[in-house]
Amino acid sequence: MTRIAVFGAGGRMGAHVLDAVVATEGAKVSAALDHEHHPLQGQVVRPGIRMSTNLPAALAESDVVIDFSVPDASLALLELAAQLELAVVTATTGFSTAQKARIDELSKQLPLVLAPNFSTGIYVLAKLVAEAVRLLPEYEIEVLELHHSAKVDAPSGTALRLAEVAAEARGRELHDLAVYHREGVTGARRADEIGMQSLRAGSSTGEHTVFIAGPGERLELTHRSQSRDAFARGAVRAACWVVGRPAGLYSLADVLESR
Repeated sequence: MTRIAVFGAGGRMGAHVLDAVVATEGAKVSAALDHEHHPLQGQVVRPGIRMSTNLPAALAESDVVIDFSVPDASLALLELAAQLELAVVTATTGFSTAQKARIDELSKQLPLVLAPNFSTGIYVLAKLVAEAVRLLPEYEIEVLELHHSAKVDAPSGTALRLAEVAAEARGRELHDLAVYHREGVTGARRADEIGMQSLRAGSSTGEHTVFIAGPGERLELTHRSQSRDAFARGAVRAACWVVGRPAGLYSLADVLESR
């Protein structure tokens, strides 16, 4: 039985992850964790499980932690998990460059699955984007994403990953190509740039479209999330997979394509 702690259990994804763990054969919820001021703190959130802030105690009773939180809290979790060599699955986005560098260092001490999106559909979309960009080397690329109005980082981690995939397919680095803002007289578009646009409105759980446009035609590759359940199921699948793996930084591709 894989004992799974959920970090950020009171957030938008928390209930979905708890439900996904309960629904997964061979897995059980070992802890539900969130910040001390959360209104569910101390209450029973699943049979036998109360919301808690006691991270050390939770980790001691767990085989792996699923993390849907915020960058500072996520990094604090990883620091402690690294000391215990405990597996972590994180979908937190919005890390700074310095935080990403620290995560790379910590991954040498624990098995860590890091992905901005645990939807298998998004994984397939990324594969399709890479292939389309490779086959259409002269076409222009734009990435558009829509999320609910409470999302605090932009572009989304998933949009950034799709843009990175497109840049990699052309043998380039995203930071050399990305354009995040256009206003006023911007001049003609550079042929190699990758435009990134973010929309925030309503309650959308995530929509991503990659436009690949050339003379007289345009390809649009789109993923629309209709529920957070797909993300939760993917994260639980990754959690069950990573337990017992050697220390290292793993991707969703490692989880889905391993034999």
